[in-house]
Amino acid sequence: MVTMDKLNFLTAGVPLRAEGKGYELGFKILDDMNLDGLELEFVRGVRISDKSRDAVGNSKKVITAHAPFYVNLNAREEEKVEASTQRIIETAEVANELGGYSITYHAAYYLGMDAELVFNQVVKQTQIITEALAKSNNKIWIRPETTGKATQWGDLNEIVRLSKEFEQVLPCVDFSHLHARYNGIVNTYDEFAQIFETIGNELGQVALDNFHAHIAGIEYGAKGEKKHLNLEESDFNYKDLLKAFKAFDVKGAVVCESPNIEDDAKLLKEYYLSL
Repeated sequence: MVTMDKLNFLTAGVPLRAEGKGYELGFKILDDMNLDGLELEFVRGVRISDKSRDAVGNSKKVITAHAPFYVNLNAREEEKVEASTQRIIETAEVANELGGYSITYHAAYYLGMDAELVFNQVVKQTQIITEALAKSNNKIWIRPETTGKATQWGDLNEIVRLSKEFEQVLPCVDFSHLHARYNGIVNTYDEFAQIFETIGNELGQVALDNFHAHIAGIEYGAKGEKKHLNLEESDFNYKDLLKAFKAFDVKGAVVCESPNIEDDAKLLKEYYLSL
């Protein structure tokens, strides 16, 4: 597995300033803004052109990847489970080929089922994923993401528990999702510190030294996440979160998912470096 020596700040996808002109220009913009890398966004399928592959592979930036959103390891139809599992494997294969650090995905929905049954199903499919990657000696970090709605599998405890089952699995903590999932809590220094303490205690220092996080402003309601917002337009307490990152000396990748991706990524990095 790739390991990190500092906390890196990434954009979710190519910076908007690239205006759709591709990764090569996107990486130049990241350099100009003193940002550390980006997350490949495989929204509808694991597809990337040869030109983009070359740009990403030669970038010397921190690369993570988000699997397509059409993933549900607990789907009722077996063919959907198999397709979801394959999308995660393909994401890991492409990201690893391009020197990637980590991949993440929204793992499953409860679909009204007992949470323990869903957990067991996610374990079963994660076993298939890790075994497939082992055949090609692919050791990229595999990270189910904390989710923003109570209908989605993936609260912090579930993902920590899953991570204890597999050496290659660690959490992707989307702090904004947790804030939305619980309708506005998980927004103080003490709550953020408790997350780092839980992960460190349960999964060891390796999990804090190799972290993957998502941060954005977020709009939410009684049912959880509605949409991402720019940080300054939301109530998300990113300053106390970054203070907790600093206090726990967390290393890894922080991916900004705000609509103004590179501006908020720069805001996050500059505030973190000022601490």
